[in-house]
Amino acid sequence: MTDGDRDDEGGEGDPITAIFDAVATVAGEIRASLPGRRRYLDEENPSGETVLAADVHADELIEERLTALDGVGAYASEEGESVVDAGEGLSVTCDPLDGSSNITSNNAVGTVIGIYDAPLPAKGTALVASGYVLYGPLTTMVVARDGVVEYLIEDGERDRLGEVTLPTEPTVYGFGGRVPDWSPAFTEYVREVESELKLRYGGAMVGDVNQVLEYGGIFGYPAGDGSPDGKLRHQFEGNPIAHLIETAGGASSDGRQSILDRPAEALHDRTPVFVGDEAYVDRVETALE
Repeated sequence: MTDGDRDDEGGEGDPITAIFDAVATVAGEIRASLPGRRRYLDEENPSGETVLAADVHADELIEERLTALDGVGAYASEEGESVVDAGEGLSVTCDPLDGSSNITSNNAVGTVIGIYDAPLPAKGTALVASGYVLYGPLTTMVVARDGVVEYLIEDGERDRLGEVTLPTEPTVYGFGGRVPDWSPAFTEYVREVESELKLRYGGAMVGDVNQVLEYGGIFGYPAGDGSPDGKLRHQFEGNPIAHLIETAGGASSDGRQSILDRPAEALHDRTPVFVGDEAYVDRVETALE
């Protein structure tokens, strides 16, 4: 990730800047709360997945901060059944703790944000900004607007590290799901990729995508026997990450088209996701034809 002159900041009172500032402020609170919230609760989210106490706590914190902002008109979370009406303004989607099952094993997790200038659910082409926080050895934030910028988060403040562009020499790959559930066509594609790139897969999309942004390559979670529509949520994960990677100079696909062009239907719909180097994304589309 290289330094540059482009920034994501708008002028005073800019709602997009205010949203990311609020997320940066709450990120420290979320990280500090993780050790005491590693237990699973006796409840499921709208996607039918058991949730950790950390998922619920992060969602409550982010919803409270973002819906209080001028310029935020709606908030929707992977953990919530429906869209929260916050007045007039932009629509914000959130995966409060992407990869939260990694908390139990003390591996990386993250927070994913999408900012849409349209009612939810919305196509990815309605995104005006996207970003994620990575709770790794450092707490960092990557934001896509006119360009892509990485920040170090300390004491609730964003310290700009530099502009991010996808490396032109691919190095790493990571694909989710159970190998026996993959289609024969996708399995054949992976066999080619694994002879060309290094495997990097940690079980949290944010962490795996961050590796692709740092080193170049491809991340994907295909449709499979256990997840015929894919596993990742279109509104909360697929669209924002596709927007970020495409803004950084890469490509995205649901196996047929850019994820940003995928029709938006139900709020919690899922999608296959492939993001990263354009040539590798084009090859997966060819393989899945």
